[in-house]
This record gives sequence, structure tokens and C-alpha cells, in this order.
Amino acid sequence: MSQPTVVISGAGIAGPSLAFWLANLGYRVVVVEIAHGIRPGGQTVDLRGAGGDVVERMGLMPKIRAHALEQRGVAWVASDGSHRAEMPVTAFDGNGLVSKLEILRGDLVDVLYEATKDAVEYRFNTRISALNQDDDGVDVTLADGTQLRADIVVAADGPHSSVRGMVFGPEGRFVKPLGGYNAWFTAPDHVGVDGWFLMYLAPGGLNASMRPTHDPAMAKAGLAFASDPISYDRHDIDEQRRMLVDRFAGAGWQCDALLAAAQEADDFYFDSFLQVHMPSWTSGRVALVGDAGYCASPLSGMGTSLALVGAYILAGELGR
Repeated sequence: MSQPTVVISGAGIAGPSLAFWLANLGYRVVVVEIAHGIRPGGQTVDLRGAGGDVVERMGLMPKIRAHALEQRGVAWVASDGSHRAEMPVTAFDGNGLVSKLEILRGDLVDVLYEATKDAVEYRFNTRISALNQDDDGVDVTLADGTQLRADIVVAADGPHSSVRGMVFGPEGRFVKPLGGYNAWFTAPDHVGVDGWFLMYLAPGGLNASMRPTHDPAMAKAGLAFASDPISYDRHDIDEQRRMLVDRFAGAGWQCDALLAAAQEADDFYFDSFLQVHMPSWTSGRVALVGDAGYCASPLSGMGTSLALVGAYILAGELGR
């Protein structure tokens, strides 16, 4: 019997997590990623509840803890920087807004990649451009012209999944806006966050934040605003930066400094707050995992755990 092949679109958290389990089950696994390599950057993510349990079962918890951030909690600040309220990391037994075990997204992806790169085929700088299913498998065409034959294809390419669009239909049928937009990027720490996740609220539904990184001179910054759906080009970063300037210029605290940092940041990310609601996570031999199938939105704080747990469960079902 030939070795079954699974092609996974996306090398974020869900894709490599699924690849880890499938490789251990004896599958040939090919992960396709449009970026030139594993994407660096990203905000802090937490590993609580079942997500942490999955990492333990993977045997990766020691490496995760080695990359964990030392944090004191969340503090809401006034325009002058004074703390108006604080929630320490110890609140709710370490399961508060800032949890007892948090890691930068880029560090988590690095750990997953290092744990899988020797057993999994990673193909960077390309994407799935076409799929053709039949009773016995799936013909997969990559943008670089490569042809693959797979038993199963899994979309792990985020809430705007292109593979989901090919198989399940336009994203407007499944993506539900939640009334806001959000930008993340790295910025100089001019205030001295000192282990705190600092959050500033301004009139008009504005939220600016800074939180620690491993480099005390830098912080992970966020600018978020409430809004009805806006028509914009998701690939035009300059347009997205202008949208932030229009809303946050002169808003107080560190907003102007963060806007300046956003202009230069090479890890700038902008998207709407959204959820993905699917009637089914499979169609023939194509499956969805992580944000592509059930994004709960960054507001939930559960995206990482859902990706880890979803990958674990899907692999378990395929291994039965």
C-alpha cells in the first residue's frame, strides 16, 4: 500500500500542527506556503486549557516555556500614561486577560517548524492555484507549475483562505464582520512597558496598546477601532496605514508615536475583527482547520488553542 499524501495550505500554527501529527501517523505531508519562509513577527498568543494540553502531548512544552514572555498583567492607562486600573497575570489563577503562559506568535511558529521540518516537505514562495477532486484523490496545481497528487487537501490558510474559496465558495458567505478593525506591528518602547500590556481607550471606539517582547527596547503595538464594514484593498498596506492616521492622529497617549512606528514596521498586519461560520468543515477530500474553518476572532483570545486542538482532532480522525 502506497504512503498516503496530505497537502496542507498554510504554514502558520494550524498547518504545521496538523503536519506534526500526520507525519507521526506515517503520512507524506506537503505544506505549501505563499511566503518566502516561516513568517516572523505577530503578537503574543496564549496557551491555555486544551491548547496547552495538546502542546504537552506533542512534547513541545519545554521549548514553549523557554520562549515564554515574562509579563505582569494588563493595565489600562490614561492619556498621561498613569495606570487607571490593573489586572495582574495571577488573576483568575493565571487565566485572566493576560494568561500565565504566553509566547510570541513568531516564536510558536518557529517551534512548530523546527519540530516538523525533517519529516515534512515545506514548499515556500508558492500557493495552491487549482484543485480537481475525483473518487480516488485530488490533483493539486501550485502557482509555480508543480503538480501534486494528494489523498487529502487541508486549508490552513487563515480566515481569508483561498483554498476555501475554491471549494466552498466566496468568503462573503462565511466571513462575518464584528464591527471593527485591528493593526499589529512592532514599535520602539518609548514608555517602558515594564512587563505590562498597556491599553489606552479614546473616544470614538479607539484602542491603542503596547505589550512586552523579548527585546526591552521594543514593544508589540496594536491600534484598533470600531467601525462598520469598510471597503479597502487588503493588499495595499499604505492605504491601511492612512486609515489608521485618519482615526488616531492626535488621539492622545502614544498614538502619534505608534502611527509613526507603523509607517516603518516590516511586520505590519491589518485586518477586520471577524468570525468564520461554516456549515461544514469538509467537502469531498478537502478539509478546513484553524481560522480557515472556525475563526473566533482575535477578540476571543482562543485562535491559537482552536488551531492546535482542531489539528489534533483532525489528525486523530484521519488516523482511525
